[in-house]
Amino acid sequence: MADPRARTIKIKSGVLKRMGKEREANHKEYAQQFARIEKMKAEGKDPYDIKKQFEVLEECKMMFPNTQKRLEAAHAELKGLLETEKDLAETGEYKEAATILAEVPLEDPRQLQL
Repeated sequence: MADPRARTIKIKSGVLKRMGKEREANHKEYAQQFARIEKMKAEGKDPYDIKKQFEVLEECKMMFPNTQKRLEAAHAELKGLLETEKDLAETGEYKEAATILAEVPLEDPRQLQL
Protein backbone atom coordinates (compact mmCIF):
# COMPACT_ATOMS: atom_id res chain seq x y z
CA MET A 1 0.00 0.00 0.00
CA ALA A 2 2.72 2.41 -1.02
CA ASP A 3 0.39 4.46 -3.20
CA PRO A 4 -1.01 7.41 -1.23
CA ARG A 5 -4.15 7.30 -3.38
CA ALA A 6 -4.90 3.79 -2.10
CA ARG A 7 -4.48 5.06 1.46
CA THR A 8 -6.91 7.90 0.75
CA ILE A 9 -9.43 5.41 -0.63
CA LYS A 10 -9.07 3.30 2.50
CA ILE A 11 -9.60 6.33 4.76
CA LYS A 12 -12.65 7.56 2.83
CA SER A 13 -14.21 4.10 2.84
CA GLY A 14 -13.64 3.90 6.60
CA VAL A 15 -15.41 7.22 7.04
CA LEU A 16 -18.42 6.03 5.03
CA LYS A 17 -18.57 2.76 6.94
CA ARG A 18 -18.44 4.62 10.28
CA MET A 19 -21.21 7.00 9.18
CA GLY A 20 -23.39 4.03 8.24
CA LYS A 21 -22.83 2.56 11.69
CA GLU A 22 -23.58 5.90 13.31
CA ARG A 23 -26.89 6.12 11.46
CA GLU A 24 -27.74 2.61 12.67
CA ALA A 25 -26.85 3.56 16.24
CA ASN A 26 -29.02 6.68 16.04
CA HIS A 27 -32.01 4.63 14.91
CA LYS A 28 -31.40 2.04 17.60
CA GLU A 29 -31.20 4.72 20.29
CA TYR A 30 -34.39 6.31 19.01
CA ALA A 31 -36.23 2.97 19.09
CA GLN A 32 -35.00 2.25 22.61
CA GLN A 33 -36.11 5.67 23.84
CA PHE A 34 -39.51 5.24 22.19
CA ALA A 35 -39.93 1.84 23.86
CA ARG A 36 -38.92 3.34 27.21
CA ILE A 37 -41.63 6.00 26.89
CA GLU A 38 -44.27 3.44 25.94
CA LYS A 39 -43.31 1.32 28.94
CA MET A 40 -43.51 4.35 31.25
CA LYS A 41 -46.98 5.18 29.90
CA ALA A 42 -48.15 1.60 30.42
CA GLU A 43 -46.85 1.59 33.99
CA GLY A 44 -48.60 4.88 34.74
CA LYS A 45 -45.42 6.79 35.60
CA ASP A 46 -45.39 10.47 36.51
CA PRO A 47 -46.40 12.68 33.52
CA TYR A 48 -43.45 14.98 34.20
CA ASP A 49 -41.01 12.07 33.82
CA ILE A 50 -42.73 11.01 30.60
CA LYS A 51 -42.52 14.58 29.31
CA LYS A 52 -38.78 14.67 30.03
CA GLN A 53 -38.31 11.38 28.21
CA PHE A 54 -40.13 12.88 25.20
CA GLU A 55 -37.59 15.71 25.26
CA VAL A 56 -34.80 13.12 25.14
CA LEU A 57 -36.60 11.43 22.24
CA GLU A 58 -36.74 14.73 20.37
CA GLU A 59 -33.01 15.19 20.91
CA CYS A 60 -32.46 11.75 19.41
CA LYS A 61 -34.60 12.73 16.45
CA MET A 62 -32.58 15.90 15.88
CA MET A 63 -29.44 13.82 15.22
CA PHE A 64 -30.89 12.24 12.07
CA PRO A 65 -30.52 15.18 9.62
CA ASN A 66 -26.91 15.90 10.63
CA THR A 67 -25.90 12.26 10.41
CA GLN A 68 -27.64 11.87 7.05
CA LYS A 69 -25.94 14.99 5.70
CA ARG A 70 -22.51 13.75 6.77
CA LEU A 71 -23.23 10.29 5.35
CA GLU A 72 -24.25 11.81 2.01
CA ALA A 73 -21.04 13.88 1.93
CA ALA A 74 -18.88 10.83 2.71
CA HIS A 75 -20.75 8.80 0.07
CA ALA A 76 -20.24 11.49 -2.58
CA GLU A 77 -16.53 11.88 -1.71
CA LEU A 78 -15.84 8.17 -1.94
CA LYS A 79 -17.85 7.77 -5.14
CA GLY A 80 -16.00 10.67 -6.76
CA LEU A 81 -12.65 9.32 -5.61
CA LEU A 82 -13.38 5.88 -7.04
CA GLU A 83 -14.41 7.42 -10.36
CA THR A 84 -11.18 9.41 -10.62
CA GLU A 85 -8.90 6.56 -9.50
CA LYS A 86 -10.13 3.80 -11.83
CA ASP A 87 -6.54 2.78 -12.52
CA LEU A 88 -6.43 1.36 -8.97
CA ALA A 89 -9.43 -0.90 -9.65
CA GLU A 90 -7.40 -4.07 -9.14
CA THR A 91 -6.20 -3.13 -5.66
CA GLY A 92 -7.80 -4.53 -2.53
CA GLU A 93 -8.52 -1.06 -1.17
CA TYR A 94 -10.46 -0.09 -4.28
CA LYS A 95 -12.50 -3.29 -4.26
CA GLU A 96 -13.24 -2.94 -0.54
CA ALA A 97 -14.31 0.68 -1.04
CA ALA A 98 -16.62 -0.30 -3.91
CA THR A 99 -18.17 -2.97 -1.67
CA ILE A 100 -18.69 -0.50 1.17
CA LEU A 101 -20.18 2.01 -1.26
CA ALA A 102 -22.70 -0.62 -2.34
CA GLU A 103 -23.43 -1.82 1.21
CA VAL A 104 -24.11 1.57 2.79
CA PRO A 105 -27.28 2.89 1.17
CA LEU A 106 -27.59 6.61 0.68
CA GLU A 107 -31.30 6.60 1.45
CA ASP A 108 -32.45 5.18 4.76
CA PRO A 109 -35.40 2.81 4.20
CA ARG A 110 -36.73 3.14 7.75
CA GLN A 111 -39.41 5.58 8.72
CA LEU A 112 -39.59 7.24 12.11
CA GLN A 113 -42.32 6.02 14.41
CA LEU A 114 -43.50 9.48 15.43
